[in-house]
Amino acid sequence: MKKLIAAILACMLVLSMSAALAADKYVIAMDTVFKPFEYTDAEGNFVGIDVDIMKAIAEDQGFEAELKSLGWDAAIAACQAGQADGLIAGASITDERKASGWIFSDGYFTATQCMTVLAGSDIKGFADLSGKMVAVKTGTQGAAYAESLKEANGFDITYFEDSPTMYQAVIGGQCVACFEDTPIMAATIKENALPLEIVEGSENEGAPYGFAVFKAEKQELIDKFNAGLANIKANGKYDEILAKYLD
Repeated sequence: MKKLIAAILACMLVLSMSAALAADKYVIAMDTVFKPFEYTDAEGNFVGIDVDIMKAIAEDQGFEAELKSLGWDAAIAACQAGQADGLIAGASITDERKASGWIFSDGYFTATQCMTVLAGSDIKGFADLSGKMVAVKTGTQGAAYAESLKEANGFDITYFEDSPTMYQAVIGGQCVACFEDTPIMAATIKENALPLEIVEGSENEGAPYGFAVFKAEKQELIDKFNAGLANIKANGKYDEILAKYLD
């Protein structure tokens, strides 16, 4: 009888360990002031395209994703320091980032960057920025886009840590324009009735967003993301998520 009980307990222990191993848990860092990709709703819940895609992939691949809102710079730093496993924050896939240690998934959304000004502004193109101050968010593709145009068009750049503060710099008159990802800017203006407008024809060619890790040993998480992304695209869940947040 004792042997039987011991055998049963051993089986239960093995099953328990197997379940624990199967239920992998990853800490995913985000920047939740990036609507409609990631933001906080009225009840304090994390919502948005990135959030729903991450949850759908986690469910498809059988792991748990613990989402943490840290802000853009802090989210990157947390991943680099090993305090988070991966980053999903509307991060554009670029050669420069790859060279500096970012390890990207397949692209999950392609976005352009654009120039935004105060509604009714006389700034109609890049040439109108000459001698003026432009706002950008540190470390973003919007910042890189503005930097690529700075010398040819003779404007100055000031850097902000988050998008809302950057927008307010334009609304308050400290800057005449800002550069931001086009879908983010369009959604923010619409949802918050901001007195801003995207300058027609100011978009660049854009680049795909990717999920990222910063350590080679996290490659397994990238593989799971890619497999899950392919599955949710095939079963229609991906399209449902985009339709939920984008017109």
